[in-house]
Amino acid sequence: MVTEQISSVPVTRGSRWWRHWPAWAGYVTAGWSLMYAMLGLYWTAGGDGFPFAPIDDDHRSASILEGSPVEVVAPLMALLGLLGTAVALAMARGAGTRRQSAAMITFGWIVAAGLTLIIPDYILIALLAFGPLLLVFTFTGVPGPQDGIGDILYWHRTNLIILFVGGLLWAAATLAYQRRKRGACQHCGRRHGPASDGPSRQTLLRWGRWAVVVACLAPLPYEITRVAWYFGHPLGISRDFLTMMQDTPGMLEVGLGCAIASALGGVLTHGLVSGWGEVYPRWIWFKAGKPVPPALATVPASLVAVVLIPAGLMMVWDPALGDGWGLRLPSVAWLLWGAALGAATIAYHLRRRGVCRHCGQGTSAVPAPAGLQR
Repeated sequence: MVTEQISSVPVTRGSRWWRHWPAWAGYVTAGWSLMYAMLGLYWTAGGDGFPFAPIDDDHRSASILEGSPVEVVAPLMALLGLLGTAVALAMARGAGTRRQSAAMITFGWIVAAGLTLIIPDYILIALLAFGPLLLVFTFTGVPGPQDGIGDILYWHRTNLIILFVGGLLWAAATLAYQRRKRGACQHCGRRHGPASDGPSRQTLLRWGRWAVVVACLAPLPYEITRVAWYFGHPLGISRDFLTMMQDTPGMLEVGLGCAIASALGGVLTHGLVSGWGEVYPRWIWFKAGKPVPPALATVPASLVAVVLIPAGLMMVWDPALGDGWGLRLPSVAWLLWGAALGAATIAYHLRRRGVCRHCGQGTSAVPAPAGLQR
């Protein structure tokens, strides 16, 4: 078996492709940016399918760019796409002076934040919550009438998913480049030295506990209102609006399901600071006593944290209360929920990351102490 040396740590050439993300993230990001530059030029020239064009209310997205003029946004897309292509290629090659690198890193993080957090709407969290039920919604008409999967994932919404993926690519490319320019490992971010592991386990655990408390409290208003509606109490909404939901098959049940899923998510969030989040407990008998793979917690928690932010911002862009505060204000707290969940996930990751297989820095992960396992 052929291996190659990366910072004196052997890495198998045939290992999973995603483990080498710092090497390809910049090039894939450049390709994605060039694709959107070409689309921007196409829409500038009058092509069909501009994803933010005015459309009927049933097929609108809730993006901040929805309804924006094509003659302004399309040329801007083309310009930023071409600039992004050049910047991403320079990042992939590690090019740039110190001043140029700072400018490219700033540009990269601004683009990543805009594409993942600012432009999308609630569709991302909806897909996570209702992904398994998507076919049910499509073919049964619950809740409300649907006309095939295209009536749910139409172009205005699908475009937001593509933009979100592009934002993740920009974040990966920028992070790898930033680490490279500061002389750190592009995979783990550590630099050679006695303080390469960062804050102590105790400090990270303390930060994580505070973040978990906030992450569990933030969705409570949402959960309480949806449960109240299911049992016939118009908490934060008008009686007429509650009647409309009661008359729409499945709508209240969906709201209740979201509240239950949110509460269960709070239980899982506790695993980020609990012993059973590091070592499988006795009640998972087929894995009891074995270490929990860190990615099993960090990957889904990170994804949920990121998609909560645009869903909460969507309510900020349109603050009109309409039929009552219960429709919007509880969801604004998702901003705090996403930020706190993200902080707790970072603390968990730093506490459990162990020795980097690429650079050899760090210390071996230790089992959760007895006090944490209770």
